[in-house]
Amino acid sequence: MVTIEPKRRDIQHPGKNKKYSAPLRFWHWLNAIVITGSLLTVLLNSTLLKTRKNAAFIKGQLHEAGANVTDDQARSVAHELSDKVWAIHTYLGYGLAALVLFRILLEFFQLADQKLIRKIKIAYNDFFVIKKNRELAKHEFWVKTIYAVFYLFIITMAVTGLCLAFEDDVPALKAIHAIREIHQFTMYLILAFITVHLAGIFLAERKDSAGITSDMINGGR
Repeated sequence: MVTIEPKRRDIQHPGKNKKYSAPLRFWHWLNAIVITGSLLTVLLNSTLLKTRKNAAFIKGQLHEAGANVTDDQARSVAHELSDKVWAIHTYLGYGLAALVLFRILLEFFQLADQKLIRKIKIAYNDFFVIKKNRELAKHEFWVKTIYAVFYLFIITMAVTGLCLAFEDDVPALKAIHAIREIHQFTMYLILAFITVHLAGIFLAERKDSAGITSDMINGGR
């Protein structure tokens, strides 16, 4: 599990802990909230608010109350409930797109030693070129590379989500059926990353990086 456990030590200053800027911490936690909310809307609509099952339930309840409705009417009500949740999903998608843009811009304005690309380059150089602090460098390189891949996932999720949100206004987008498949497949990749990330945090907290979670809250000390 070495490649997924975050390390608290700074690769450039092994005797010190990593520092996290306030904008990066803001992005991290808000991004976590938005992604969690988005995944919950998908879970809700694929379980409790599934149109076919709810249509039968609505029709049965109204029939017991003395009202007669057709299958189409019950399905329309169930579909409307599902649409309201998808509307929330769409707004969360807009939020995710805004956070993606924020993170890209943040990479340009972060302090040099906190830029993701620079950290990857330093770790690569330390491990493969000058062979300095090799174990820490190797770990840092793979962990940061996995984070970079995760950023590609959320960029893909945001872009395909925007395409789906505006497909009714742009006929060319509606004709590209692969967009929905890519969006859904990326969701599973993000779920896999979240699982691995949480497992890594749990293991790190129990080993030599205790306090790494609080560092992402207070910035590190």
